[in-house]
Amino acid sequence: MTGQKTTTLHAGTALLPSGWADDVLIRIGADGRIKEVRANTPPPADTETRAIILPALTNLHSHGFQRAMAGLTERRGAGPADSFWTWRETMYRFLDRMTPEHVGAITAFAQMEMLEAGYAASAEFHYLHHQPGGKPYDTPAELSARIVAAAAETGAGLTLLPVLYCYGGLDKRPLGAGQLRFGNDPEGFGRVLEGAEQAARTLPADCLTGVAPHSLRAVDADMLAEVARLRPDRPIHMHIAEQPAEVEEVRAATGARPVEWLLSNADVTGRWCLIHCTHMSPGETRALAGSGAVAGLCPITESNLGDGIFDGMRFARHGGVFGVGSDSNIRISLAGELRTLEYSQRLKHTGRAMYADADRSAGRVLYEAALQGGAQAAGRDSGAISVGKWADLIALDAGSVHLAHRRGDRLLDSLIFAGGGRMVTDTWAAGRHVVSDGRHRGRARIASAYRRALGCLLAAV
Repeated sequence: MTGQKTTTLHAGTALLPSGWADDVLIRIGADGRIKEVRANTPPPADTETRAIILPALTNLHSHGFQRAMAGLTERRGAGPADSFWTWRETMYRFLDRMTPEHVGAITAFAQMEMLEAGYAASAEFHYLHHQPGGKPYDTPAELSARIVAAAAETGAGLTLLPVLYCYGGLDKRPLGAGQLRFGNDPEGFGRVLEGAEQAARTLPADCLTGVAPHSLRAVDADMLAEVARLRPDRPIHMHIAEQPAEVEEVRAATGARPVEWLLSNADVTGRWCLIHCTHMSPGETRALAGSGAVAGLCPITESNLGDGIFDGMRFARHGGVFGVGSDSNIRISLAGELRTLEYSQRLKHTGRAMYADADRSAGRVLYEAALQGGAQAAGRDSGAISVGKWADLIALDAGSVHLAHRRGDRLLDSLIFAGGGRMVTDTWAAGRHVVSDGRHRGRARIASAYRRALGCLLAAV
């Protein structure tokens, strides 16, 4: 989007860093940043008014192309049990038919759904780089450029994270047939990264790139250190400790558990986002919380894959930072991610309102924590209705029966536990008004392209 203009919004009530406030004026500059915030201010003439405005979250972990697989993997495989590992084999087969055009159409559809669900931006953990069989495209960053083009079409904020994926396991075995489209050595990865950065420069200023060593299975210690040095001021994301089998493989190869090994062998700071962290020991949980890194939680996907339950209460007690992402995009629901996270802790500890504290409800604690963690993980200067921040905002439907007679924290509790994404009427991403009346401005066109892509792909699974 180009040609933005200064916009003034007025909220009957809004969530500010200091808490809930009434009659809030929010002025957004042509650069997409918030220029003024004033509470207890009547709306000036010709001002856009909304009853309820919240800061918008960043989705900190997405594999956009996997949205097209949603609902296609819910039957048992040939073996006695289905798991993440059997799901992964289905995903590999699905990729065999996917073209750059498909990647672009599917990613645009996923980004559109994120915006309609109340996310203003996403971090795309992008490991699909090559043609079927592993041959690079003539333009090494061809598929990165398709993700950038999707963001240009949807207006979503984007942190693009090209992934380095070298090995099929900690024994450095070659990549399997289904993984060949992911693979690079460090030199090839450098070409992909440079091409991705060049493509991303065509997007608005709130969009950026980072780096992502895929996992301890896929890179060795030297490669991990090299990737971390490549862009020392940018986000660095990594899958870790998602599955018990992964934990055992790392322990057998290194003598340490995954998070334990990483914290001892890498300079893990606040620019890191470690995805899943499902299977950590109590000591690892405390140490990760103390590092300042973000735990990137994907509760809907983790539930769908049967990964396990994050040690959320211990992590929170030790001041850990977390955010949420949609990962496999089996279902894109901001409210659903937060609700699933809270309910998983209730089931684990047989209690209620697990994330609530003395002053804030469970919904508000979850929402504000995910605001902070998502912005930090994406390297995005957002997460609050505050002067100088990107104007990432959502408005809620005050006419929804689920919000009737609610105020303050009960608005967030009702959004997360009683209502859902259909309560989001408007989304602004760095001031770009991309969703109004609950619909993305390009929904018909984007959905049509997605349908065509599905028609080509569904024979693959």
